Amino acid sequence: MLMGGMDLTILNVALPTVGRELLPSSSELLWITDGYPLTVAATLVVCSTVGDRVGRKRLLVTGVSTFALASLAAALSSAPGQLIAARAVQGLGYAMMLSSTVVIIRVVFPVARERSLAYGLWVASSSTGAALGPVLGGVLVEKYSWGAVFLVNVPIAVLAVVAVIVLVPESRNPDARRFDVPSALLSILGLAGAVYALQHIGQPGNLSPVTIAVGVVSVALLVTFTVRQRRITNPLLDMRLFTDRRFSVSTVSILVCYGAYTGLLFLLTQQLQLVDGYSPLKSGLTLVPVAVASALGGVVAPKLAAAVGNRWGVTTGVSVLAVALIALAAFGAAGNLASLVGVGLGAGMVMTLGADSMMTAAPPERAAEAGAVQEVGFSLGAGLGVAAMGIIVTLAYGANLDPVGGLTSDESDAASESLSAAMDLADRLPGPAGGALRAGARSAYETGFSVTTATVAAALLILAALTAVLLRPARPAVAAATPRQEQTTA
Repeated sequence: MLMGGMDLTILNVALPTVGRELLPSSSELLWITDGYPLTVAATLVVCSTVGDRVGRKRLLVTGVSTFALASLAAALSSAPGQLIAARAVQGLGYAMMLSSTVVIIRVVFPVARERSLAYGLWVASSSTGAALGPVLGGVLVEKYSWGAVFLVNVPIAVLAVVAVIVLVPESRNPDARRFDVPSALLSILGLAGAVYALQHIGQPGNLSPVTIAVGVVSVALLVTFTVRQRRITNPLLDMRLFTDRRFSVSTVSILVCYGAYTGLLFLLTQQLQLVDGYSPLKSGLTLVPVAVASALGGVVAPKLAAAVGNRWGVTTGVSVLAVALIALAAFGAAGNLASLVGVGLGAGMVMTLGADSMMTAAPPERAAEAGAVQEVGFSLGAGLGVAAMGIIVTLAYGANLDPVGGLTSDESDAASESLSAAMDLADRLPGPAGGALRAGARSAYETGFSVTTATVAAALLILAALTAVLLRPARPAVAAATPRQEQTTA
């Protein structure tokens, strides 16, 4: 889980180097980054059903092995298309790992208290990996090459396969249902198309008729998938899971909070390196408190829930994350240790308690499906969080970038598309024009960063209010009727 979470963010600090060496287009660079979480989200539901039939341990070994081989292929890539394909296969391997580990925890730890702690460590490993990704990526890029950010996975995966074979018990669903191929295709194509369309909204030049058509078709496919699951005898995903309020609210909480968490990590690497002047290594080290606090939040969350209840535990975590983002919007990231700790602490709490709530609400025979939905929430949150926050910061940046004299129309358009393009152009411009563009671009991005974090904080405060209301325990109507019945009988 640490390894898989790390690969959500480890490539961020290496993207400038990848851009110089492989020369990808802007669209290819987007897919190099997001092809991984998109594939995870699109294949998780299918992988969970496969695990029910072939065995979760076998699926886990296959997933880790696939992830290792894809990491090796990514490190040896010499063209953008090769790297994109390797990242997609990495996502498939991680989907196998996610869908199997979440159910294995349910099987190995039937005691609620132990299971809650296990899920806390499980979530902390993934979120800590996401926060440590930029740190390790900065070290490897500075000391070796961009390919090293993938090679580091290979020895970890070898050790993991050996440990799984020795330690993990095999389990499968004795009443595994027939594999529904049409549902699998509808799920994969619908999720992939939806994420593709959402990732391209707001990107300069990408809101094309093709993007709109893909979005419309993907929504139609997902609606068809939902209708089919409600009608067939053996659905790939039991939609009745979402009728449980705890399950549905926890799913939304995980998606939004993990999206805010990973999206913020993406923005922070840009802010610290291109605005505050940090090196890749220094910017990565600055994010260490986020990783430590995330792990701490995952460990202490069960204790908090035991004291105040899951409802107020989740609400507290969402609120802490929102307040931390407000502080980042007001004071920036450089030197703002308290806010970075708050981000990790709040996210770790929500993801731990949300995961436990979802698995507890689901019947044991639906554990694999619940785990798949949970991990779709994580993966969609990661992909859409980066996309949504990237859209907001790009729009705010372009709106606040003041015109610089001496630039051609093409140069002005390029500078307004992204901070990295503006900084590259500023380095090539002679005289005061380069300095003016550099200062203006940094100021515009700082404004965009503040607007984005404040917007997400507002959404999180709304989510906190909803969790406080919707996660309240249901009234025990049956228990209330029993005394009256006994009195009548007497």
